[in-house]
Amino acid sequence: MARNILCRAVNIFQLNKQTFLTGTRLCTRAQTEPLTLRQQNNGIRRIILNNPRKRNALSLSMLESLRNDILIDANSDDLRVIIISANGPVFSSGHDLKELTSVQGREYHTQVFQACSEVMTLIQDIPVPVIAMVNGVATAAGCQLVASCDIAMVTEKSTFATPGVNVGLFCSTPAVAIGRAVPKKVAMEMLLTGNPISARDALLYGLVSKVVPEERLEEETLAVAQRVCQASRPVVALGKATFHRQMAQGRDAAYATASQVMVDNLALRDGQEGIRAFIEKRKPIWSHAAEKAHD
Repeated sequence: MARNILCRAVNIFQLNKQTFLTGTRLCTRAQTEPLTLRQQNNGIRRIILNNPRKRNALSLSMLESLRNDILIDANSDDLRVIIISANGPVFSSGHDLKELTSVQGREYHTQVFQACSEVMTLIQDIPVPVIAMVNGVATAAGCQLVASCDIAMVTEKSTFATPGVNVGLFCSTPAVAIGRAVPKKVAMEMLLTGNPISARDALLYGLVSKVVPEERLEEETLAVAQRVCQASRPVVALGKATFHRQMAQGRDAAYATASQVMVDNLALRDGQEGIRAFIEKRKPIWSHAAEKAHD
């Protein structure tokens, strides 16, 4: 299921290559630095938003660069987890408002929000966990990006807001992710007032996973990522896909879905390896391959 979703995302990406800029290419000739930076070591892919001059705004080019960095070799067994962070004091200020004037027109505006929605859904559909590492301000679509990630590690100085209402553009698309991460009344207060919330309040409301001192952010985030890498890749992929699927279902349907997936998990080679290792009091030796031990 996760592979099929990813294949659809790749197809969309291929169709849009003529419309959008690709990967870490530059957005204009004046832009001297790539919009995103990507590196990967020991199963951990680091993607860094790299346009601090524009507060890491999620422009059309930035969204496409981010999407490419997520999609590239996404099915490789070498990829186990993704960390998204940012250079500069602002994680992301959201959409580039200069792209949203009447000059660009309705068709361009549609492309912007379509690209943004594709990135946010891709983060949840991709078969590896995605961690947001935040050290600063995340507003509007930037806050949406944090809410869309599976895990969010943030510093004490980080803040989160959906201030679009104050500039005449209600944060309707950020509300999709934020409204699924925090209680309804908290989301509505954020959306209706635009007031920022602190990292501690974001933790209390469930928008983020953990608040740490700034000097320990990278260490703590890498510790979580390394812990994920210790698990079986197909087991994690199956679990992540099932979690998001059952969250959209009613209680009875969710239990039916999850029960069937538990049976499917047991049929995986790594599922049986983990159980044998536990019984034999040894560490499991994962194959990281979606192979079945039995039908």
